[in-house]
Amino acid sequence: MKRNKILVTGGCGYIGSHTIIEILANTGYQVISCDNLVNSSADALDRVERITGRRVKNYETDLCDRAATAALFAENPDLLGVIHFAALKSVPESVAQPLRYYRNNLDSLFNMLELGEQFGVKHFIFSSSCSVYGNVAELPVRETTPLGQAESPYAATKQMGEQIIEDFARQSQGQYISLRYFNPVGAHQSGLLGENPRNLPTSLVPIITQAAAGLRPSLTVHGTDYPSRDGSCIRDFIHVSDIAEAHVVAFNHLVAGKNTRNYDVLNLGTGTGVTVLEAIHAFERVTGEKLHYQLGPRRPGDVAIIYSDTTKTEQVLGWKPHRNIDAMMASAWQWQLTLQQEALVQ
Repeated sequence: MKRNKILVTGGCGYIGSHTIIEILANTGYQVISCDNLVNSSADALDRVERITGRRVKNYETDLCDRAATAALFAENPDLLGVIHFAALKSVPESVAQPLRYYRNNLDSLFNMLELGEQFGVKHFIFSSSCSVYGNVAELPVRETTPLGQAESPYAATKQMGEQIIEDFARQSQGQYISLRYFNPVGAHQSGLLGENPRNLPTSLVPIITQAAAGLRPSLTVHGTDYPSRDGSCIRDFIHVSDIAEAHVVAFNHLVAGKNTRNYDVLNLGTGTGVTVLEAIHAFERVTGEKLHYQLGPRRPGDVAIIYSDTTKTEQVLGWKPHRNIDAMMASAWQWQLTLQQEALVQ
């Protein structure tokens, strides 16, 4: 039996659905999704089908349920690897509900690692985060930068997840990569797929687009006294389609046996820091829409300044992102307009 299938967990989510498109458009792999739809919608796979012409099956399985997850693996003996996005990811929510985040994000990872080993699935990409760095003295952050204190339970689950995988990899026959991506933004170039969480968004760009569309009266810039050019937080924004592409490149890297160790960590960012206010002004410049925003206090759990050194990723994968902040904002706005148009038709 030839193994030629990738399991994308969290496949109905923002980055997962874009990665599925990248796999279908540019590889010969088959794809299945597993997403319990707690903060996403099966509609994402309808949109994937509109873009690619191919239907992807989703298992509405809670990955914390070991028996149900084992049944998924058993039903798909041709799995070649896993790209593991599924996790709760809201920083503010994790501060309010820490035990829920630890239980969900870690129990699901335990099951994926153990069952992957049991069923002979050799290749595993873990969706990590720049939040693992915490507030650091060294910028830009490299993969060798010592990790600071986690600023939120969400970030702590990513730090723990990486350590769990590193320890597990020492005695495993599998191959593992953790991708620490920075701030994913933007939408698919078709305008048919973008970030659309079931719950209220906590990420900056969907809040910006909703404010521009009149769906919220204004937006708040959280913190004006950070040590940055204008007092707001600095982030390394990267287009979601670039992140999707990088996941496929990393997966192919493992399958081709190009990795020099069976566990590695790579940054996914642009290497450029952009303040929250600069991101707002970029949106206004690209779209011509004037935003109403207010300046507010710092938000618990937020890191002050973070941006990446991408040298290792370029050397190991031979890859770097190629979409700039203007493309990110323009595509995000096009996606918001698509949602507006669809709401009028319904």
